[in-house]
Amino acid sequence: MLKFFRFYAWLHRLGVPVLPKLCYLINRIVFAVVLPPSVKVGHGVVFAYQGLGVIVHARAVIGDRVYVGPQVIIGGRSGEQEVPIIEEGAILGAGSRILGPVRIGKGATVAAAALVIKDVASGETVAGVPAKTIRATRGERAMPG
Repeated sequence: MLKFFRFYAWLHRLGVPVLPKLCYLINRIVFAVVLPPSVKVGHGVVFAYQGLGVIVHARAVIGDRVYVGPQVIIGGRSGEQEVPIIEEGAILGAGSRILGPVRIGKGATVAAAALVIKDVASGETVAGVPAKTIRATRGERAMPG
């Protein structure tokens, strides 16, 4: 799925008109993943279960060595122009939602089914709806409140 994405993203960057859209549709049907050719995906990225149920906004940025669980949504938010940026080494748990002008920091972890609508600092772990810090950077526990 990801190799196929890289192929049609390359065609998109070259300005090929129809083939990238056709390949995108094939990827969507075969792997049930919405991964437009304009998405910037780094090296070593892993889409669990071949991206099953993953939806990524067309302008999103996914850094190197990011793990994206199944059923993850990386998308926009009503009334907001900016879209998520996922920095290198982040882990996005199954069913998590990252919405709007959000930056997921380097090495951050988003728990399964979390709803992220605010930035997550590097190394932090967040969980819940809406997501709150449950573990601060360097393994320190977050203070309640």
